[in-house]
Order: sequence, then structure tokens, then C-alpha cells
Amino acid sequence: MHLLGSLIAVATLIGGLVHGAQAHSLEELDAMLQGDEKYFQPIDRPAPNFTLRTAEGRLVRPADLRGKVVVLHFIYTSCTDVCPLHAEKIAEIQNMVNGTPMKDQVTFVSITTDPTRDTPDVMRKYGSTHGLDLANWVFLTTTQDQPEDATRTLAEALGHKFTKTDDGIQAHGIVTHVIDKEGRWRANFHGLDFAPINLVTFVNALTNNVERPHHEQQEGWLAKLKNLF
Repeated sequence: MHLLGSLIAVATLIGGLVHGAQAHSLEELDAMLQGDEKYFQPIDRPAPNFTLRTAEGRLVRPADLRGKVVVLHFIYTSCTDVCPLHAEKIAEIQNMVNGTPMKDQVTFVSITTDPTRDTPDVMRKYGSTHGLDLANWVFLTTTQDQPEDATRTLAEALGHKFTKTDDGIQAHGIVTHVIDKEGRWRANFHGLDFAPINLVTFVNALTNNVERPHHEQQEGWLAKLKNLF
């Protein structure tokens, strides 16, 4: 099946779920993903607080993102190996999400760990270079009164480190974080080898506020969704 056909089919299937089709509980979905997606890590705790700003100077806090499922990751634009690949993976996931009714319920957030080099002009160009859609994507950096390592400290609060060397290179892991509409940190997807459809499926459950098991379940919807890709 061609990619366009797959996206149309996934939009139809996910769209039905978004608009009320019965789904598994989040607990059951966690168990299925853990069995199928070795890079998936379920979490359930409050996401760390932050105050950061966009390239245009607008302040963004977690409270401003409430009501949206947030897909968040850390990068720095002078990285020439894994960061561009991570951004393009996020763009692939965003493209899948934005082809469904979830588009208005999900925000994609990139945070720079190199505020000195990642100036507003650099940040503005990064999204279009890597295929990210400005409709529901934002690139954040430190505010003017914050220390240069503030976003690396935030990365540590989310469980991983960007360790900066004297030549400006940062050693770091690759993690995609998912935060629910109430601001709770619900999952990590580690590395670049996870299946994008697994993250999209998890996000779909969060947009549906799936928490408790339903008495009736639509058997096989996850398998049908995954088989499209």
C-alpha cells in the first residue's frame, strides 16, 4: 500500500476512535505496547514545570499546553547526527497525527539544549528544514534571565542528559516524551527505532481520555491500525 493510501486509511480508523469508538483501557494498551514495542516505557507522574520562550519571545509554560497531548523532545541544531534524524522522526509522526481529527488535540514541542547557538532565526528555519508543521509545533529555548544550561537541567528532570563538551558538542541519548492533557508524563519512546504507529496509537488513547476499561471493546482495532503500515 502506498504511503498516501496508508495515511488515508489510518486517518479513517483513528478518526473513528477519536469520535467515540470503543477502545482498550490505557492499562491494556500499555501492556500491549510493552509486549510489542521494546522501546516503549510507560510512566505516570507529573511532568516537570518550566517557563521557556518561542523564537518570537512568547513565554510557554506547561499550563499553556493543558488540554493538548504533548509530544516533546530535546535537540540542538548544530548536532549533525542524531538530532536531525530525531526531528524528522517527529515530523513523520506529526504528519500521521495531522491527517486525523487528532491534529487540534496534539502539540509537538522541540526544546533546544544549546540556547546560545540556537538563536531565534536558527529556530525559525529548523522546522521547515526538517518537515515540521508550524500549525501544531513549537520550538522552545531559555528566557533571557535563565542560565544557559536551564534546558539541559529540564532534560535531566525528564530522565536523560545532554553533556556539553568544550567544543560545543553534546553527548546525549534520544528520548521522545509523551505528556497527557492534564500535564502528566505518561510515556517515553526511546531511540529512533520505535514504530511511529505505536506512538500515534498511544497518543490517540490519550486524546480519547482512555483510562478505565470499557465493558465492550472493539476487538482487533490495534492490529488493524498497525497492519496499515
